[in-house]
Amino acid sequence: MPPSKRTPSETGRLGEEQAARDLSRSGWAILGRNWRTRRGEIDIIALDGDTIVFVEVKTWPHGADDDLAIAIGPAKRKRMAETAKCFLDTHRQYNGMYARFDVILASSVPNADGTYRFRHLRDAFSERVE
Repeated sequence: MPPSKRTPSETGRLGEEQAARDLSRSGWAILGRNWRTRRGEIDIIALDGDTIVFVEVKTWPHGADDDLAIAIGPAKRKRMAETAKCFLDTHRQYNGMYARFDVILASSVPNADGTYRFRHLRDAFSERVE
């Protein structure tokens, strides 16, 4: 389907799928996608070496870093941290690992080959997980 005919949720889903494939190709182990609790959702949960990473994927028209404050505001960061805590509470084998919150900004306009341009912001924010 041409990009102009996609709904925002379809565009976001395609960006998330591409991001997960790219992370996997880079050697990350994908543990979960669209992991939900009543507190929130995390797009991708993965292992990057000995670090558990909670990833938010945002598909934007320009994917600019200055959009980060809009994409991941304080309320969203808090929900992600609470959701990460729920994940760690139910998957105790990952307790004691360093946890990181990454954001991937993806362009909503695909390249000629159908892939998306990404800007991966490692350790994009930190939140206290209690």
